[in-house]
Amino acid sequence: MSAPAMALAQSREILRVVPGHPQAILIEGQALRVTGQFAEALGVLARLAAEQPRSAATACELGLTLLALDRPRDAMAALRRAVALKPDLAPAWAALADTLRAQGNEAEACAADVSAIQAASRDPVLLRAAAALGEAQFDSAEALLAGRLQANPRDAAALRMLGEIAWRKGDLQQAVELLNRTLAIAPGFGAARELLVRILALGPGVADAIPHARRLVADAPREAGHALLLASLLVRTGEQEEARTLYRHLVSHGGDQPRVWMNLGHVEKTLGHQADAIAAYRRAIAQNPALGEAWWSLANLKTVKLDAADIATMSAALASVTDEEEAAQLHFALGKAHEDAAEAEASFAHYARGNALRRQQVEYDGAEVTRAVADHAALFTAPFLAAHAAHGCPARDPIFVVGLPRSGSTLVEQILSSHSQIEGTMELPDLMMLADRLQARIDSGEFASLGAVLASLAPADLARLGEEYIERTRVHRKTDKPLFIDKMPNNWQHVGLIRLILPNATIIDARRHPMGCCFSGWKQHFARGQVFTYDLAEIGHYYRDYVAQMAAFDRQAPGAVHRVIYERMVADTEGEVRRLLAHVGVPFEDACLNFWQNRRAVRTASSEQVRQPIFTDGVDHWKLFEPWLGPLRDALGDVATAYPDVPAGI
Repeated sequence: MSAPAMALAQSREILRVVPGHPQAILIEGQALRVTGQFAEALGVLARLAAEQPRSAATACELGLTLLALDRPRDAMAALRRAVALKPDLAPAWAALADTLRAQGNEAEACAADVSAIQAASRDPVLLRAAAALGEAQFDSAEALLAGRLQANPRDAAALRMLGEIAWRKGDLQQAVELLNRTLAIAPGFGAARELLVRILALGPGVADAIPHARRLVADAPREAGHALLLASLLVRTGEQEEARTLYRHLVSHGGDQPRVWMNLGHVEKTLGHQADAIAAYRRAIAQNPALGEAWWSLANLKTVKLDAADIATMSAALASVTDEEEAAQLHFALGKAHEDAAEAEASFAHYARGNALRRQQVEYDGAEVTRAVADHAALFTAPFLAAHAAHGCPARDPIFVVGLPRSGSTLVEQILSSHSQIEGTMELPDLMMLADRLQARIDSGEFASLGAVLASLAPADLARLGEEYIERTRVHRKTDKPLFIDKMPNNWQHVGLIRLILPNATIIDARRHPMGCCFSGWKQHFARGQVFTYDLAEIGHYYRDYVAQMAAFDRQAPGAVHRVIYERMVADTEGEVRRLLAHVGVPFEDACLNFWQNRRAVRTASSEQVRQPIFTDGVDHWKLFEPWLGPLRDALGDVATAYPDVPAGI
């Protein structure tokens, strides 16, 4: 009611002419309530309710008036009568939900929330807004919803739809704000909460999404999708055991689906339960023999040899698979199966086909990496680093392990995380997200270069960036150990930034022979990222750029980076471990030599290999495929022949 005083006057004029007119009496009572004349409104509405016992609108208005008079029990009775008479009366359901919640009856309040949303969704204005949203006519939808909210600011359905519009327009912050407002009004609005969870999961707010996901599971325990959503978030934040419990519950209570079994396999693998992981992957494959991700996951355990029957099943599945990603994963798994059977030519052919399919699906421009490497070398000079030496956050908590995938970085991580003062986490995206935020200021035209961005930052700004990194990564730290590992290999691109914002952090560069490292990366199907690995020449150029940037940084900041050469670690494990721990600044511990006994969760492709003692068989394994590696060798050039040294002039 936008003009209650006028409505009150008009209703009384009608009643003067037509005494006892029910609709006029209802408007009079509503106007009295809206203008705060609650006692008089109660008298009017109570008499009308007695005369019109089948009027849902009258019962609703009476309930709202009783609420205003702080008579919740009487109000609930009136509101229940209203929705019983008219089940699609959204205002009555919304008021009933609020009243039940205030009385501590959360379960019934949530049910009332849902009924309110369902009732409101039948409103013609909302239906038109939903149609406009479906056709991506965001302005039209927003205009309809704005009018709706002006009349009823607590319309949860309209607010949720506005949140979805903000999300689809790319304004995640506004979307989160709108959805939080929605849930403050209707906590039982599951669709709004689920959308909020999925939006939070897109950015750094994964930890914030988990309580909402738990609420979804609690509100609808039979909804398997909510449990799957929660489990995926728990995996991302390192809560593997709880995720395992959820997946096991799902497969034993009606969620016996191939992808659920596959996800369970992923968690079992991460936790080091290899037999259980194999069983879960096999169960998924038995239900869907064409599930490429399950086949690749089984092959990717590295310790499992796929036999002739597996090869035949995968080959048959390829004939029917139309999804290119599924086909690529089957080719990678077949490559591993033929490799285990010492059939190098057939193995290489499948790896090549899988990589070709995967390369079509990703965007990568190697020239951009080369330019970034040159820019990094030009910016992070000794004078520049010295001028900022006292800036940044002084915390020494992080140990960054950088390099290329398949370089032995997981081995370094496992050795370090076996120390009593060092916690292993996972490949954390947080530093890259900070770097991307700085890059966005260049891409938007605000600054011409990274150097210009950094020049605009005061010492306190650099310190805040370092503090933000520490705070953002705190969710992944499950112990009180003083040091933790961030094993995101791609952070080699940001060693200069690390030095500026976290000057006391440790940087470890894990390096392996370029032919072995690049070939191993090329035959690895990565779940995400690492888009440079699907072409032999491209991964070779990428490795060369990496060596060039690290060499330039070494010249400007000698000793800032400790390099671990994989082949030396294999040949003299104890000596290399002692040097590694000395650089980190912690005393030697025997547990670091017995790293394979560490039962921590490991999410990378080397998870099973680092649960065994170091072996030398894999060092020169690439040579079995040497006849087909010409493009890689040519791209690497003297970086391969000079290894482990750096060629002159690079």
